[in-house]
Amino acid sequence: MNDQQGGGEQRDVITVLVTDHREVEQMFAELETMIGAIGERPQTLAEQVVIELVRHSVAEEAYLYPAVREHVPGGDELADKEIAEHAEAEETMKRLERLEPGDDDFWPVLEELMREIRHHIQDEEGDLFPRLRAACPPEALTELGAKVERAKKLAPTRPHPSAPDKPPADKLLAPGAGLIDRLRDALTGRGRS
Repeated sequence: MNDQQGGGEQRDVITVLVTDHREVEQMFAELETMIGAIGERPQTLAEQVVIELVRHSVAEEAYLYPAVREHVPGGDELADKEIAEHAEAEETMKRLERLEPGDDDFWPVLEELMREIRHHIQDEEGDLFPRLRAACPPEALTELGAKVERAKKLAPTRPHPSAPDKPPADKLLAPGAGLIDRLRDALTGRGRS
């Protein structure tokens, strides 16, 4: 996913994450045109979706949700709900990772993932992001944007449902898992068309 937009100006965290959401939605839309197909393109695109969703969710858990807890009234409950949705989607991604487009369960599991992620995006963009923007100073949102972009570069690219999803353990373990995942991806060609 794009790290920066335009002339290198730093974006706030909400802009960074909404851009991620639009990019994933584009991949979903392309996959929906292929439902039932088999072959390399749907497999590669599904792998790319999982890679981007894992990187995105790790960055949110490391930086966005702690900020929500700190700045947004009722933020603990809101962050816990979002983390629970991440855990559910991560289990679905783990199931998808074991499947190929020719498998009977591939498309149903992928459609389940798309429903989960679209619901999650709707929650974040319709509720969490407006509440965070109202409660958090603009400079803090921009600083969070930079942290999220850095975290995505080091984040794992494969689902790890049993990994910690709350600070500080998530920040300590994610870079190591990310390195191992990127090495595995490089060796296998995962996510490359």
